[in-house]
Amino acid sequence: MGSVEKQRIAELHRIMAEEGIDYYIVPTADYHASEYVNEYFKIRKFLSGFTGSAGTLVISRTDAGLWTDGRYFVQAENELEGTGIVLYKMEEENVPTIKEYLEENVSDGQTVGFDGRVMSASFGMEIEETLCEKAMKNVKFVYDKDIAASLWTDRPSMPVSRVWIVPEESCGMSVSEKLAKVRAKMTEEGAEHLLISKLDDIMWLYNIRANDVQHNPVALSYTFVSHNETILFIQPNALTDETKLYLKENGITYKNYDEVTDYLKSCEIKGKVWCSKRDISYILYKLVKSRAALVDKENPTEILKAVKTPVELENIRKCYIKDSAVLTKFLFWIKENAGKEPMDELSVSKKLDAMRAEIPGFLDLSFETISAYKANAAMAHYSAQEDKFDKITAEGFYLVDSGGQYEDGTTDVTRTVALGALTDEMKLHFTKVVCSMLRMADAKFLYGCTGRNLDIIAREPLWECALDYKHGTGHGIGYILNVHEGPHRMGWQYKPEIGETVLEEGMIVSDEPGVYVQDSHGIRIENIVEIVKEEKNDYGQFMGFRHLTYVPIDLDAIDVKYMEPSDIRRLNEYHKQVYDKVAPFFEGIELEKLRNATRVV
Repeated sequence: MGSVEKQRIAELHRIMAEEGIDYYIVPTADYHASEYVNEYFKIRKFLSGFTGSAGTLVISRTDAGLWTDGRYFVQAENELEGTGIVLYKMEEENVPTIKEYLEENVSDGQTVGFDGRVMSASFGMEIEETLCEKAMKNVKFVYDKDIAASLWTDRPSMPVSRVWIVPEESCGMSVSEKLAKVRAKMTEEGAEHLLISKLDDIMWLYNIRANDVQHNPVALSYTFVSHNETILFIQPNALTDETKLYLKENGITYKNYDEVTDYLKSCEIKGKVWCSKRDISYILYKLVKSRAALVDKENPTEILKAVKTPVELENIRKCYIKDSAVLTKFLFWIKENAGKEPMDELSVSKKLDAMRAEIPGFLDLSFETISAYKANAAMAHYSAQEDKFDKITAEGFYLVDSGGQYEDGTTDVTRTVALGALTDEMKLHFTKVVCSMLRMADAKFLYGCTGRNLDIIAREPLWECALDYKHGTGHGIGYILNVHEGPHRMGWQYKPEIGETVLEEGMIVSDEPGVYVQDSHGIRIENIVEIVKEEKNDYGQFMGFRHLTYVPIDLDAIDVKYMEPSDIRRLNEYHKQVYDKVAPFFEGIELEKLRNATRVV
């Protein structure tokens, strides 16, 4: 295990020596700072063998290290075995950050390299500032070469898919209305131009979608917006005659995707350019900064996209109900048949995916289904593979985290169910996770709160038992877009590089606490909730959440002795809503199963 990756790292050491590079950084990214990337861009995976969606590889002349977060600790330990790559568990005690590691190890006069197209400007600038300003070292940066590319002889081709149009009646806002809102924000900030590299922002702005990233309906593109001109840089093969006409009718000039750098070098720039260094590549940021004064803030499209229109919300509510009904039927099936017929993580995942594909308006999955049995579920983002999966029997926990892309929304939901006998500890953990999810969903809070203000509500039942989970409690979700969407989030830690966003009416967010016990079990219960206004009085505007997900919580894994009366009330009230919402999709024996699954405890 790991011998191939070990050889690749050795080959990279040879190339680094030839290029005069002492440290080489390989992030997990495409040219657009995307969270999920097409296979073409997965060079970190190629070099290290680590398949997680988040991680950064740092190679020196003599060794290599991989930094990843708590979602992937167990997975990374397994996948890095035999590679010689050291795992650095981010935010763990006595584990240096990448910046700290570089500050400690890079010597005066050495060279640090990375592909500036896939390095985010924010991270690249932080490294530059750490080494050159904080440490006051004379360090050279080489960022115009992808030196590892020559090793990847069978690299997939650059993705390109056909662009399609989201009808205005489906999203509730025209391109002209969106551009007007964006330009108003530009005027507020004194910006004459806006450069956007973030793919889902561009798709939202122009009401278009594509399939250049698996399960993320986006097209590789950039856009440069001025007060009197709008330019979209996109691969020519992505456009049909219909989409070309659509862009022309909306006043959008399209240019070749590869022309963006030359255009930014030669175009006339008057006044400030707005670009978010968190969402743009290092190489483009340095180019624009050399030509104009910058407004360095998150894209104005971020918050506009996060607050769904009334049309979108109505569609989303309906979408989640039909999606919830199908997942409920799947969970009934697996609980009834585990141990009675052959099944494994992969086969049941394919069954659920096929069931979802039958839902009217289905387009694609919203991410690769996480189908995890027993100890595998302790890896928060575990993925069963064709050559690596476990059989499922009638014992322990099974966790499934899944979702779909539909013509009327994007879904994401996680459930953990008992397939057999559980220990008292497992029931304790499950019950506390359920309490955590329902307490957050039932929260009332004053307008002005961010996700960090509220995160402790979900963690409190677990913290009381000295338990926790190494991921955020919640993330935004796109509308026929990426399953993870900002700028709002739920997390307890203060992270200035991420920032905080006030929770607004019309946003939707996940509510997904969990408990993960290595070599034993993993539990996560995830609902998506809509942020709504509650009463307003002398104290201010109160806000709250409303469930969008309506899937029963497995009562076989609940032990009410670990619940407060208010927790029991929340569970019963939620199950009444579940029955009322999804019962129209059930009949006969299945309806009786639903009635039993949502019974009062």
